[in-house]
Amino acid sequence: MHNDPILQVLEACDQRRNARRDFMRYAGGAAIATAGATVLSACSDSGGGFITPGPTPTPTPTATTALTDADVLNFALNLEYLEAQFYSFAATGAGLPNSSLSGTGTQGTVSGGRQVNFTDPLVARYAREIAADEIAHVNFLRSALGSSAVAQPAIDIGVTATSAFSNAARAAGLIGSGAAFDVYATDENFLLGAFIFEDVGVTAYKGAVGFISNKTFLEAAAGIHAAEAYHAGLVRTVLYRKGVATPSLIDATEAISTARDSLDGSSDLDQGVRATGSGNATASNIVPTDGSGIAFSRTPGQVLNIVYLDRTAKTAGGFFPNGVNGTIRSSASN
Repeated sequence: MHNDPILQVLEACDQRRNARRDFMRYAGGAAIATAGATVLSACSDSGGGFITPGPTPTPTPTATTALTDADVLNFALNLEYLEAQFYSFAATGAGLPNSSLSGTGTQGTVSGGRQVNFTDPLVARYAREIAADEIAHVNFLRSALGSSAVAQPAIDIGVTATSAFSNAARAAGLIGSGAAFDVYATDENFLLGAFIFEDVGVTAYKGAVGFISNKTFLEAAAGIHAAEAYHAGLVRTVLYRKGVATPSLIDATEAISTARDSLDGSSDLDQGVRATGSGNATASNIVPTDGSGIAFSRTPGQVLNIVYLDRTAKTAGGFFPNGVNGTIRSSASN
């Protein structure tokens, strides 16, 4: 088995393409809505597309996930550290204060990160608003967890050719071998970086609902989930709006979605911002949902597949080079 996450993604795309062909061959007259072809050439086929997913099953704990509410909230805190640092650097040029980073486990540093020289004043304002929300999420979860809060792990939000952002962009076919993807270079690159995080955050919080028992914690998680959904919808809306004039932006969301979906298992759930299917040629896809209009979920293991940029069971990689802190650390084996 290849250890290179890029090769893993491309191989998974081939497997998923064949699975889609088989499904379409045997589906017969079933009511199936298909999505448009992706720009990721490694995942494309002559009639390829995504199958609109059905209702998402509620995740159930396994024998290895006898989780407490604190475990789940600490898992979320790791993700909030990542989002908060990315947005904070992009919006202001500075990261979170050290007083917001301490806790149990090994405290790590942030690699990369700088302020975006925004040319669109609306995108700049959106970035500042989301940054403030994500920082507030970090502080809220740390307060709720008290002495149980995990420290910020090592985070990679750099822009070198071997950084997590560049590896993710390369897996999606946005850049070539040896190239770097600078998410801080333009408004559009920033939005694509935000697109990677926000959609994952929404599915992570929805998936976490099945693991939280305390009503107060559940309400708090639902509140953060709603905020993340607003952020994701905003990012998707702006990308679609800019993509009307620059179609390659919409293509890029499809490519990122396909690469992301190839990491988290066999289910074809993730979606870009292009609406597809009969009668949808002039529609957008701002809210990725199933046929009932319901957003889908990811298990913690699936979330880690994406942020580690690896479809196998790993405890570190990608945006978290040394792994996350806390009980939930391993990605799923896909």
